[in-house]
Amino acid sequence: MLWETVRLAVQAIFRNALRSFLTVLGIVIGVGAVIAMVTVGQGSTEQVTADVEKLGTNMLMVMPGQDAMEGGPVGTAIQLFDIRMNDLLEEELSVIDVSAPLSMGRARAVFGNENRRTDVVGTDNRYFTAAQWEVERGRLFDVTELQSGKPVCVIGETVREDLFGTSDPVGEEIRIQNLSCEVIGLLKSKGASTFGSDQDDFVIMPIRTFQRRIAGNTDVSMFIVSVRDGVDTERAKTQVEAVMRDIRRIGRGEEDDFTVMDMKQLATMLSGITGILTGLLSAVAAVSLLVGGIGIMNIMLVSVTERTREIGIRLAIGAQAWQVLLQFLVEAIILSLFGGLIGIVIGLGMGLLGANMLSIPFRPDPQIVLLAFAFSAAVGVIFGFFPARRAARLNPIDALRRE
Repeated sequence: MLWETVRLAVQAIFRNALRSFLTVLGIVIGVGAVIAMVTVGQGSTEQVTADVEKLGTNMLMVMPGQDAMEGGPVGTAIQLFDIRMNDLLEEELSVIDVSAPLSMGRARAVFGNENRRTDVVGTDNRYFTAAQWEVERGRLFDVTELQSGKPVCVIGETVREDLFGTSDPVGEEIRIQNLSCEVIGLLKSKGASTFGSDQDDFVIMPIRTFQRRIAGNTDVSMFIVSVRDGVDTERAKTQVEAVMRDIRRIGRGEEDDFTVMDMKQLATMLSGITGILTGLLSAVAAVSLLVGGIGIMNIMLVSVTERTREIGIRLAIGAQAWQVLLQFLVEAIILSLFGGLIGIVIGLGMGLLGANMLSIPFRPDPQIVLLAFAFSAAVGVIFGFFPARRAARLNPIDALRRE
């Protein structure tokens, strides 16, 4: 009996194939959009987490001034750091592996006829340990170069590609503003981050060289702190804040004039943001399912009107009202499931395309796929019930009189 009902429903659907397809288009768009959004969202979250892990999940960033997002004052003067503060941090805290001072700016790097505006960073070898950088060619700074402020530098892959093409940059000299700087090393590429920044677009030189020859001051922009293995970063952050308050002579009850950012917290925050955005976009896309359900109900009501005489004949020769109701209900469910299947295929395809375009992992969620499919079936049941009930309640004599 059920198989016969399904067969009749399929025949009725394919009798008006174009109309049926247009009817389920809302379901197709809704299911496809939800799956695509969730897939891209999960891939983005995974990529953000991976990018932060590249920076080091055991890393803290100590910056002057308060983060306005954390409730800090806006528009107040910021007192920058100096190298002495960084050395004190490293000396006083056993939870710290290394702490590296960074001074940063933007300048144009020139080699021959090629030039590029890039980030120029002044630091020492502790930075390469804290940020987990590896040398591709050449070497890092030696003690003499760091102490004397010799004009040497280490460059990233993007700078090498733009200035030197395929040739080896080690041993060559580039010009940073008016400073001639010998390239002694090339770092391994880390590629672009999810935030849109190029992690290989920089020139790194000894911090004394940067301060004397580029910046013209002794200011330090931030400290990069690498926490020892096995030490909780939240505990290390608390200790760093306490020592920094002592160094900066901040009294009890006074606000910090610096910010300590935990990279794990940053990863959690960014993952939460992408999750919220994915949920909102998916909710908007899910509205298409409601629109698709209304479309199915509308076309089923039209179908009942068109097939009134057929319904009357079935009822007159002995068909029960529940059998007529089941036939139209099954027809609506098949329409919804058909739209759901097409939507799943399109959604996965759009998710794969989006992942490739954004260079993020393709991570379809089987639970979301099953949920979207089940929801499409539920739409068929809910919106198909009312037209089916109307068909089942037709009076056979009145239905037979209908032309």
